[in-house]
Amino acid sequence: MKMLTEKTIFNLMNEYANILTQLRKLGITRTYNSPVGDYAEWLVASKMNLILEHNSTKGFDAKDPKTNKRYQIKSRWEHPFSKTHSSQLNVIRNYTENQFDFLIVLIFGEEFNVKEAYCMPHKLIKQYGKYSTHQNGYILTVNIDWARSKNIQNITHLFNK
Repeated sequence: MKMLTEKTIFNLMNEYANILTQLRKLGITRTYNSPVGDYAEWLVASKMNLILEHNSTKGFDAKDPKTNKRYQIKSRWEHPFSKTHSSQLNVIRNYTENQFDFLIVLIFGEEFNVKEAYCMPHKLIKQYGKYSTHQNGYILTVNIDWARSKNIQNITHLFNK
């Protein structure tokens, strides 16, 4: 593999900065962090007719304007350099405060296609998650049990229309 020059690296970083700026201007992302989480939130809100909350809203990301149900949105990108294609999600904290009604999970394929999407009621977080004292919250990993559960709704079809 040809070594990248400092100028090439700078150009790639500049292109990345431009992409993040354009995504933010379009309202797809809300921060300059990795765009995966923001993109998932925007996509879920768009497809499910939800209203995104402000970034600083504690405990949930979007709300249904008709029912006032609150949604926490988590995602995972199986990027091309992932060796494990892990489906472990970021930690869910403050479970007992009941800050959301449903957890929406998107698993993105390498090219950001939605491979899997699920809607899980808040009450199932303890059943499907593992509490981590180190991270002070529940860690969930999407697995075959999710697809088999009658209590977790597979909503992948909403994102592949």
